[in-house]
Order: sequence, then structure tokens, then C-alpha cells
Amino acid sequence: MSVEEKKVLLLVDDTPANIQIMNAILKDHYRIRIATNGTKALELAASEPVPDLILLDVMMPGMDGFEVCTRLKADPATREIPVIFVTGQTEVEDETRGFEVGGVDYIHKPFSQAVVKARVQTHLMLRGIRDQLAQQLKVIRNEMETARQIQLSILPREAPKSNDLEIAARYMPMTSVAGDFYDFIVVDDKRLGALVADVSGHGMPAALISSMLKIALAAQSECASDPARVLSGLNEALCGKFKGHFVTAAYIFIDTEKKTITYAGAGHPPLLLRDHASGKGSEVLENGLFLGAFPHAAYSALERPFHEGDVVLLYTDGIVEMNSAQEEEFGGDRLRQFLENNGELPAEKFIVSLLDELSTWSTGREAEDDLTLLAVRFNA
Repeated sequence: MSVEEKKVLLLVDDTPANIQIMNAILKDHYRIRIATNGTKALELAASEPVPDLILLDVMMPGMDGFEVCTRLKADPATREIPVIFVTGQTEVEDETRGFEVGGVDYIHKPFSQAVVKARVQTHLMLRGIRDQLAQQLKVIRNEMETARQIQLSILPREAPKSNDLEIAARYMPMTSVAGDFYDFIVVDDKRLGALVADVSGHGMPAALISSMLKIALAAQSECASDPARVLSGLNEALCGKFKGHFVTAAYIFIDTEKKTITYAGAGHPPLLLRDHASGKGSEVLENGLFLGAFPHAAYSALERPFHEGDVVLLYTDGIVEMNSAQEEEFGGDRLRQFLENNGELPAEKFIVSLLDELSTWSTGREAEDDLTLLAVRFNA
């Protein structure tokens, strides 16, 4: 091994005899740097090449080893360097303090050559493993960020514009990538379809399946006005493509000329509809089997009138299953009540208000599931 390839050790001790012994044990296998006090140790620890490991005497005049280690761990440039304390003390309290300030091990005086070599080698190996894992984690995080950007790119950049409708949507993944999905099929300025879907599970597998929905939904454009056929087409496209997951979905088709809304579901939470005239909210449910598991699943649709001021709400189950501090779910009844009380708000403000309500309900805790909301108000 060349000199450049050898690991760098920093020996810190105010006793020359101890330095000589440690240097004699380690010099053939490592590049050795020496400090005889805490101030010099901090200086050398921050200098290139940064030590791969520090052997640090506990009892030194001025700044002792515990203080040196505390300062090393407070500095981002040196905090990852493993520190092995060297001491003649054997009290449990002293060793405990060493571990508390960030030391990884102890070597006791008088020195055993075999022990010194073994512990140095062990902690250098452990550091190498930690560095390797950190690098792998960095790669994974970069890949996850790329996946997140790709997933966000398949979601609509903005809701369709219409003189007759106000449309607002929110997608809030629990992790970097998630399984919720929503999208639109715009037929013309009077007719459009909207899909909200939820892939079981979380993370990359769910995200990959949700990306499949983008392509599968686009292929249903010719039958956009028939929600039952749209869900059947999605189910046919997804079946056999994955195992261990399934997809729930709700699809609505709105015709502002006929003033109707047609709805079909696939194992999904019910659609909520607020009647402007009465101010009452109601659930609309027409569920078939969830998507992706049953090749011959059949779906049916319901048609409802849709009047000026009416609001329709599609959502994923992360909304109604959000827990309070007392582990109580927000629930469908509470969601319907919120729609009744706030349904006069513009669609965008309604979504914002509902998310604020959910945050208050959960006392600001992180969501345990992905959240997706889609609100449509008829303004003809």
C-alpha cells in the first residue's frame, strides 16, 4: 500500500512516552499525525488530509479529551471522525461521559499492541461502512427526488379553465413519491371528465402504478362521457401489470350544457355533492370492484342533476382517515358537514379551508396517508 493510500490517524496525548508507544504500534500501517494538546488537536483535525480516526487522551492540561471531542462533534467538518479515547481510568462514570460526548470506544493504558490494532482497524472498517451507506443513501435520495419530479410532471399543471365551472385540486403525498393520482379528460368547453385514484401502499411501487394511470386514462378519451366504460377500460389496462397492489378510483363526467354529472366508482370513498338550494350535502356511491385485480369486473354509473352553485367533492381516503391526537378519524360525516358549512366558498378557497381544518384536526402531525382533493363548483 502506498503512503497516499494509507488511512490517516491523529494521535493526541501530552505524554511523549505514550505517543512513542502508539506510534510504534501503528506507524507501519497508517499515516500518523501527532498533537500534544487539545488546541493543536482541533487544528490538525480540521486540516487536510482530515484524519480518518482520532486516538484521544482523556487527561490533558487545559482542554481535556472530553472537551476536545465535544468540539469535534459540534463542527460539521469533523463530526464524522470516529474518536477512540485513550485513558488510564476505568471508572464507569468516566467511560459513560466519553460515550455521551461522542466517543466510539476506549483503549486503556498500559497499551496492548493487539488491542490497539484491533480496535483501530474495527472502527476504520465501521467508518468505511458508514461512509458507503451514506453515499448509497445520497444516491437513493437523488433518485427519489428525480422520481418525485417525474411523478409531479404527470399531474395536471393546472385545473381546466371553464366559464361554467370552478375547479380546484390538491395533491399532498405522504412521502417523496406516492400513489394518489388525479387527472382530467377535457372533451370541449362544456364537457369534461375527472378521475381521482388511490394506489394501495406507498412509495416507489405505488408511484409507478399511478404513473400507469396517466397513460391508461388518456386512452379512455373516446368514452369519456361514460364513467362505467372509463373504469372498465382502466381495469383492463391495469390487470396483470402488477401484484400485491390495487387501485381505487372515482370518475365523474360533467356536462354543463345538460347540467348533469355522471359518476362511477371502483372501491373508492363516495363522492360528496352539496345542493346549493338546500345547503345540504349528500354522499353518492356507485362502487364496483377496485381496479387491477379482477379482469372481468363490471362497473355502473349514476347520473345526477348539477345546478348553479352546486359543489362536488372527490377525495382519497387519507382525508377521512386522518387521525386526531386522540386517534379519532376525521370521518365522512365530518367531511360532509364541512362541505355543508363552507360550500359557498370559491373552489380554491374551499380546498385551502379544508386543508387548514384537517391540519387543526391532526394537531399538525404528519399525515399517515397521501391526500388528494378535487372540488368542482357549477357557476353557469
